Amino acid sequence: MQAIIGVDIGTTSTKVVLFDLKGTILTNQNNGYPLHQDQPSYAQEDPEQIFAAVVTGIKKVMQIAKQKSWKVLGVSFSAAMHSLILIDGQDKPLTQVITWADNRSEKQSAELRENGLAQALYFKTGTPNHPMTPLTKIMWFREERPQLFAKTAKFIGIKDYIFFKLFGAYVIDEGLASATGMFNIQTMAWDAQALAIAGITTNQLPKLVSTETQFSGMSATMAAQLNLDTDVPFIIGSSDGALANLGVGATNPGQLAVSIGTSGTVRLVVDHPVFDPAGKLFCYVLGKDQWLVGGPVNNGGIVLQWVQEQWFTKDRQSSYAELIKLAAKSVPGAHGLIFLPYLGGERAPIWDADARGSFVGLTRQHTQADMIRAVLEGIVLNLCEVTQMIERVAGPIANVKATGGFSQSAFWVQILADCFNQTVTVSKKSAGSALGAAIMGLHSLEIVPKLALNELASTDQQKWQANPKNAECYQDLMKLWAQISEILEPEYHKIADFQSRCFK
Repeated sequence: MQAIIGVDIGTTSTKVVLFDLKGTILTNQNNGYPLHQDQPSYAQEDPEQIFAAVVTGIKKVMQIAKQKSWKVLGVSFSAAMHSLILIDGQDKPLTQVITWADNRSEKQSAELRENGLAQALYFKTGTPNHPMTPLTKIMWFREERPQLFAKTAKFIGIKDYIFFKLFGAYVIDEGLASATGMFNIQTMAWDAQALAIAGITTNQLPKLVSTETQFSGMSATMAAQLNLDTDVPFIIGSSDGALANLGVGATNPGQLAVSIGTSGTVRLVVDHPVFDPAGKLFCYVLGKDQWLVGGPVNNGGIVLQWVQEQWFTKDRQSSYAELIKLAAKSVPGAHGLIFLPYLGGERAPIWDADARGSFVGLTRQHTQADMIRAVLEGIVLNLCEVTQMIERVAGPIANVKATGGFSQSAFWVQILADCFNQTVTVSKKSAGSALGAAIMGLHSLEIVPKLALNELASTDQQKWQANPKNAECYQDLMKLWAQISEILEPEYHKIADFQSRCFK
């Protein structure tokens, strides 16, 4: 049997999945590593631990493949966006992996916004101004750690580091490059203005390659560690968000991918770069002649986790299933209770690290069931607002493909279908970005034609239809929800300032 490996380098673990040529999972490995947040606004990881997770995962998957006599045709990669590692002249890391969740460069992000450079950069790079970007992180090092900055020979991401360890070359795919804030998606090259602002040169960045570029010929020692032959091709792939769309088959016009895990995102594939006039949507490269427009939110399932941890005593801790069952005792619209889910600041749609969560409309008549249902609805309505922004710049949504942990709850998926007033399809395949990487790898290897990609991803699915009565209720609620969000937005900085001054 022929097979391909998809590797998904995530924020807290690396998944290595072996697929057959129909997209069926044959075997998989998931190896985790800690996210270090021991200082305020910091979120870092050890690059060697991540590399070890990749090596261990591939090695174990290959052991099973050889036992079964499966022929592995290639290894293709996905990785989380916005990571940064500083490398010295001897190719040694000067820092840990600074992840997308690291907000230490908030001051630099504010400076770009205040001096008017943020918008100009956005319309070239497609990357919203935010501390998540490698651009602002590099600015932080230049201003706050000048000696470390001066020692840096290369500024790279985690997938770039993995490929250097495997093949001895610093390369970055155009998908991940387009999420750095320094790559011009109009010219498909590093942007001179962004690099000048960062204070670096093109030579300090990895070489740009297309998302389907193949690498082979690694050393015999490294191949032995991976349990692979030296001539097995490695396909560099793209970003996890882009490949998640490919993995669920959301690549045709109007097909929206919605994911709610710890955080959440909505993404739509387009055939040309699309920009939001307010700069609040990203536009990243998926692959050749394909771009991804959408928005990420900080507050997904982690808000439900907060409910579980804070609303119930440890000896009466409710499971997620019990919380959902309790929410089902309420009604659509939670008897008029509105929840803004900004417990962890927010990226899209408001891009404000000072954003704070709130219940609005609370009365003595509201029950615990109403409050939990309002939380579930608030998370979805937040994504719905981002989707409305996408529709304004990229056209109408025809259907929705749902992924992430929330898709295991039929009740929550139904809320999504009703709020979006769309048919929602959930794939029973849980490999997401790893499957997208495998599909891109198979296309690069010319094993499957482009027209077959959706067919490979779209099997084994379940559909939810919007309930017309509920959808009408949510359309009214969405208008009110958006108005309240807009009214409160200017107050978040005052609240955050008060909290920092009085409750350190």
